[in-house]
Amino acid sequence: MLNSTTKQNDWLYTISPRRKFINLNFKEIWRYRDLLLLFVKRDVITLYKQTVLGPLWYLIQPLFTTLTFTLIFNNLANIPTGDGIPSFLFNLAGLSCWNYFSTSFTGTSSTFKSNQGVFGKVYFPRVIAPLSVVISNLVKFGIRLLVFIGFYIYFVFFTGKASLASPNLTLLLLPVLIVLMALLGLGFGMLISSLTTKYRDLTYLVGFGVQLLMYGSAVMYPLSYFKEKLPEYSWLVEYNPMTVFIELFRYMTLGVGRFSISYFLYAAGISIICFLLGLIVFNRTEKNFIDTV
Repeated sequence: MLNSTTKQNDWLYTISPRRKFINLNFKEIWRYRDLLLLFVKRDVITLYKQTVLGPLWYLIQPLFTTLTFTLIFNNLANIPTGDGIPSFLFNLAGLSCWNYFSTSFTGTSSTFKSNQGVFGKVYFPRVIAPLSVVISNLVKFGIRLLVFIGFYIYFVFFTGKASLASPNLTLLLLPVLIVLMALLGLGFGMLISSLTTKYRDLTYLVGFGVQLLMYGSAVMYPLSYFKEKLPEYSWLVEYNPMTVFIELFRYMTLGVGRFSISYFLYAAGISIICFLLGLIVFNRTEKNFIDTV
C-alpha cells in the first residue's frame, strides 16, 4: 500500500496559494502555452467572424481614422507636421503606436469580468488571459506596421517626395519599444481589471479616460507644437510615457520628433513599474475575485 507521502509525490500538479509578492511563473506559463495560443487565436480570428468585410476591418479602421485625423487636425486646424512630412503618414505613425497601447489596455482591463465563467471552473495561470490580449494585439500592430510601410513607399516613390526623411539607426530599438508599450498597457489593464471587481463604475471610465489620454499623448500633433502653443501645460504631455514612445517611433521611421535617451529611460522605468504594480494587484485579486465579481 502506498503511503500518503508517495501518493503526494505522484501528483502531477499541486494547487496551493502563492506567497510570493511578485509572481510571474514563466515555467507554468510555458506549460500552458497551448492554452495561450488558443486564446490568441480566439481573439484574432473570432473578432470579425460573421462580418461582411471580415479581416479587412484590420485595414479599414486605421486608414479611416488616419484620414479623419488628417482632415480635421491638419487640413482644418492647420497643425504642422514638420520637415515636409505628409500629414497622413505622420498621423498613421502616431495612431499605429497608440492603437496598440489602447487596445492592449482596454482589452486587459476587463480580464476578470470577461473570463469569470472560465476562471470559476478550471485552473490555469490567470495571467495568461491578459497576456493573450497583448499578443493578439501585436498581430494587429504588425498589420498596421505593414500598412505604414506601404504608404511610406507610396509617398517616396509615387508622389515625388523622394526627400522624405528615411529611417535611422534608432529603428533597432523598435522591438524594445513594442515590449515597453505592451508592458505599459498590460500593467494598466491588470490594475484596472483588479479594481473593477469591487468598483464597477471604473469600467465606464476606461473608454472615456483612454480618449482623454490620446489627446495628451501627441498622437495628432508634434510635441514641439504643443510646447510652442501651451508651454505652461507642456509638461503634462512631455512626461506622458506614451508621448515618448510615439515621438520615438516617428523619429526612428520618419526622422521627425524628439529622441532623448534620458526620456526613453524614464518612460521605460514607468512602464516596468506599472507592469510590476499591476501584476502585484492582479495576483492578490485572483485569489478571491470570484466572491466579488
